Amino acid sequence: MTAKAGLILVNLGSPDAPTAAAVRPYLGEFLHDYRVIETSRWIWCPILHGIILRVRPAKSARAYTKIWNFDGAGDENSEAPLIRITRGQAKAVQTELGDEVVVDIAMRYGNPSIGSALDRMIAKEITRIAVLPMYPQYAGATTGSVYDGFSNALKTRRTVPSLRILRDYHTHPEYIAALAASINEKINQQSWQPDVILASYHGMPQAYIDRGDPYADECEATTDLLRSKLNLPKSKLRLTFQSRFGPKQWLQPYTDQVLQALVTEGKKSVTILTPGFSADCLETLEEINMEARKTFIDAGGTNFSFVPCLNTRPDHIGFLVKLAKEELLSGWL
Repeated sequence: MTAKAGLILVNLGSPDAPTAAAVRPYLGEFLHDYRVIETSRWIWCPILHGIILRVRPAKSARAYTKIWNFDGAGDENSEAPLIRITRGQAKAVQTELGDEVVVDIAMRYGNPSIGSALDRMIAKEITRIAVLPMYPQYAGATTGSVYDGFSNALKTRRTVPSLRILRDYHTHPEYIAALAASINEKINQQSWQPDVILASYHGMPQAYIDRGDPYADECEATTDLLRSKLNLPKSKLRLTFQSRFGPKQWLQPYTDQVLQALVTEGKKSVTILTPGFSADCLETLEEINMEARKTFIDAGGTNFSFVPCLNTRPDHIGFLVKLAKEELLSGWL
């Protein structure tokens, strides 16, 4: 019997291997997206092809090499952590939803592509497809681009399914509860208490916010709810932004600068989590757990701990199943 519906979990993506040769096409696809870089192509393309894609792939490949064998998905193969973990999430969600739904994954950039996920669904004669972008907070450069990705993929297909795409889940009580539980578990495992907990989100150019992107407000909303859930003041649980790129102003405060400033304030023990990421990846495993850790310790910090993303935690999987049933699959099963 053909399943009644399909569910595709979508995340950003990773290169096929931790090499410059594999990073280059992945990075090229990512940085060609106008949602990501809102600069005139006449200005941007010469910079991208003449400078960035000549220099950046080797640097990124070295960073990917540091985290490639991370086993957060509970298995080992040749794929990047983000993809392995997303596969683990899909497998767990599939188990909970049963045979009436086919669960698959896709990456906005790289492999497995959105188009290949659609082809697998269509081959199984599934005409109702729900899409769960694994970005808690909406941003044009993330969830907005997922909408574009499906629209572009469907342009070349004769059979077009019914499609539902979730916008965000940044204030869902079970998402907040899972984040809070992950923090408490990490702190309870430690022999020390953090002076400050940082909630570090991926950054975005300030200009995008000035043009109306709601991302910053949604990060604030998530952090406010998390503070309330943990009964912590703003001074104890602080919001920061990471991963800035280029000379222009990005959302502030910057994670690396806050870590250095904390030491000057006499706060030498910090715990950090990344609530904008649903699965561990380069930005969490290398940028935060390695580079940010080094920044803090080199500045004079004493204790640094990283709270893993929600990944395949049972409470996270239970939440994703509930979210899919209530927001995406309602009336289809």
